[in-house]
Amino acid sequence: MLETPARPELKAHREATTTVFSDLIRQLVDILGKKLIAYIGGVKDVRAVDRWMEGGDAYKDADVRLRFAFQVAKTLREHDDKRVVQAWFTGLNPELDDRVPIRLIREEDLEIVGPEILRAARSFVAGG
Repeated sequence: MLETPARPELKAHREATTTVFSDLIRQLVDILGKKLIAYIGGVKDVRAVDRWMEGGDAYKDADVRLRFAFQVAKTLREHDDKRVVQAWFTGLNPELDDRVPIRLIREEDLEIVGPEILRAARSFVAGG
């Protein structure tokens, strides 16, 4: 029987904190795809994502937002396939008052919405 830890995002948090940015982007692209990564990173096209995978620096606060998105994506990916994770990021989420997680990650203050998003991800993983 597979046991779900009480805080499934802790391993993902460690990875998000310690992984080299270019490697993190490659893994995140594998889960979410370049277009969603570009959206989270606040860039207009995927060429910036390609540059990040090649070792380029992120713009403004994109690094923080992408690392947070990675943490959430990895937490969800441990329990569901990529298609489900992508749908979770882009769909209206009842745990977030029917707001869209990817938009919150891109546009809002992560100090405020980050804990809400993590609670929603935990709830989803727990099946609630």
